[in-house]
Amino acid sequence: MLMIFGKPLPLLFGQLLLGIINGSFYAMLSMGLAIIFGLLRIINFAHGALFMVGAFVTWGLLTYLSLDFWWALFLAPVIVGAFGLLLERTLIRRIYKLDILYGLLLTFGLALILQGGFTNYFGSSGVSYNAPDALSGVVNLGFMYLPVYRGFVIFAAILVCGATWFLIEKTRLGALLRAATANPGLVQSFGVNVPRLIALTFAFGVGLAGLAGVLAAPLYSVNPNMGSDLINTVFAVVVIGGMGSIGGAILSGFALGIIEGFTDVFYPPGSAVVVFVVMAIVLLARPAGLFGKLA
Repeated sequence: MLMIFGKPLPLLFGQLLLGIINGSFYAMLSMGLAIIFGLLRIINFAHGALFMVGAFVTWGLLTYLSLDFWWALFLAPVIVGAFGLLLERTLIRRIYKLDILYGLLLTFGLALILQGGFTNYFGSSGVSYNAPDALSGVVNLGFMYLPVYRGFVIFAAILVCGATWFLIEKTRLGALLRAATANPGLVQSFGVNVPRLIALTFAFGVGLAGLAGVLAAPLYSVNPNMGSDLINTVFAVVVIGGMGSIGGAILSGFALGIIEGFTDVFYPPGSAVVVFVVMAIVLLARPAGLFGKLA
């Protein structure tokens, strides 16, 4: 058996796959955070809880409405995004002109309420959700076996991240969003409904968390703690990439997932903290993050 640095090659490929899968979720979640912070200046600490809500909505669509995964893949992000729109209209928009600390405290409270409510109803053990039959089985790549559903998750994450980056950075709509954030009065004078644009932006960022929850449901236990287990790592990814940098969030998410996977092979105790070690090193060298800019 071929060995690299004393480790079997199949083990390294397996950890690479696991790292890319984890990185897919890091990238999607951190991208949603980057959009909300970069365009709205809100640190959304409820993002992990909304990821959890997306997973539970997926389970609920199957259990109560007998809809399959493909319907959930479309409906769950819309439902979570609509919930985010409700939050923005009733709570978030009241703090836009305040210090960003107020947004952090408000969304942290929302996260605790959501997590506590779901724990009270479903229990801490949660529920299970199986991958669709069409995405079951494995594919022999020659050097490793790739589970079809995991490959689908990676493909979907790359597609969603790439499309979102292009929408925000390279289209007229993205330019309008950035302009509305920088100078809302000027953009409003051109007939653009800036409050509605900002509300839909927040809903879109939250919907991305819901989409990540749909994709995670067949892979992880759907439980009220699944968002809180990820949110600290995702915030570290955003800081490393640069607060508000969408491209930085995507690249850092995938890269840190892979680093975390390989750390689990060569030094397992360090896999839980390697992301934060990288964050500390990056901040010492570049306080604004790899792709961020100092205000």
